[in-house]
Amino acid sequence: MRLQKQEIGFLAAGMILLACGTMLRLLEGPSGQVAGLSLRWAGVLLLMVFAVRRKSLTPWIFVAMVAGAELGFDAPHFAVGLRVFSDIFLRLIKTIVGPLILATLISGIAGHGDLKSVGRMGLKSLVYFEVVTTLALVIGLVAINWSKAGVGLNVGSPAVIAQTSAGAVVPAAGAASSATTAQPMRWDELLLHVFPENIAKSIAEGQILQVSVFAIFFGIALATLPDAKQAPVLRLTESLSEVMFRFTNVIMYFAPVGVGAAMAYTVGQMGLGVLVNLGKLVLTYYGALAGLGLLVLLPVMLLFRIPVRGFLAAIVEPASIAFATSASEAALPRAMESMEAFGVPRKIVAFVIPAGYSFNMDGAAVYLTLGAVFVAQAAGMHLGLGQQLVIVFMLMLASKGVSGVPRATLMVLMATAATLHLPAEPIFVILGVDALMDMGRTTVNVVGNCLASVVVAKWEGEFRSELPSLSVVEGVAQEGILLISK
Repeated sequence: MRLQKQEIGFLAAGMILLACGTMLRLLEGPSGQVAGLSLRWAGVLLLMVFAVRRKSLTPWIFVAMVAGAELGFDAPHFAVGLRVFSDIFLRLIKTIVGPLILATLISGIAGHGDLKSVGRMGLKSLVYFEVVTTLALVIGLVAINWSKAGVGLNVGSPAVIAQTSAGAVVPAAGAASSATTAQPMRWDELLLHVFPENIAKSIAEGQILQVSVFAIFFGIALATLPDAKQAPVLRLTESLSEVMFRFTNVIMYFAPVGVGAAMAYTVGQMGLGVLVNLGKLVLTYYGALAGLGLLVLLPVMLLFRIPVRGFLAAIVEPASIAFATSASEAALPRAMESMEAFGVPRKIVAFVIPAGYSFNMDGAAVYLTLGAVFVAQAAGMHLGLGQQLVIVFMLMLASKGVSGVPRATLMVLMATAATLHLPAEPIFVILGVDALMDMGRTTVNVVGNCLASVVVAKWEGEFRSELPSLSVVEGVAQEGILLISK
């Protein structure tokens, strides 16, 4: 949905008033406090009008973040008391995680149970998916350790913040001023912790790694059954995953309240300095995506001798759709058409791209490791190399249950934090800028899956071995997409 002129006007006017109010407060001091306050809240109201006209959840989350930050700055003692609303949102999200990961991972594995029939193509696809997503996880890990975007926040850390009866916010007694170190697990404890003893207990405790392991074995077993016995269970898991995504959509209507309350609490407790960390996080993420493109995706294209310019021209439209909607599935039809027009046979496109939506979420992989370590940094916890490698291993499995639905990675990140005994509060801080990161994340997911289909076609020796259908040629020609050129 494109921005209309009036919507752009409301957005621009709101941001200008916020900037003017902030500058007036800084330059004039106490004498400009009332005028600055009036201008800033007038800006917030204009942003609300913008969100109402957009009729979309993402603008409301952005406006809630701005309003929460403003409330935390103007009335910190009142803002700290709003934490209960962010806790409500957290509880609602936690109810989704277990069933969602279980259902999507089972249906993703069993739904591609025809890997036996596709033979080499299926094996090559899975090998490529695993290698690239693992590299993406490592890039996210390196980027956040380099930028240290979460250091200094101390949100949800052992330095617990207490509130006195007079309303003053002070550090709790006995709070540690230095960063704490997460207690390491012995290798045998870690290995044992991977495997569930009771799937219901694992779901109830939010042990995402155990749920993922159970789902993998269950999905493999289900894929080996005859169709008559497999179909009912597969339909059940697919229906459950659809229900949980719809459930997620319903819960997300409360997201602006939860995000606004979390931002108000954070700014009221710590001041506006938290926004600096958020800016560093967004820059770190897009820098990591650029690194993924230059260090992984581009070398892959060169290694398999894929025409770089032709590929970039072919993915312009699906990538644009993904960036605008923040939903990979919205770009799926055009992505499949574009890759067939580019020279990938339909049988490969039809298998690799849908499979990649469960197993090859490159943008989400970068986001998950980056987000998990940011949470630890924001909590003042130091994770050693071994513990960070555990995060990579855990997310290698958990990220396979991420679908192309907006903010689905939030569920995985929350479950990962619960498994690692990390606090949930920093995740709400991330959620405030998640919409900005989601656009890049979804775009890279789509581009990565398109590239995967070309790589498999090249690997199989079938790239540009057959002409695309007439309907595909007509569809992409209307959009000016580069077609096959010998």
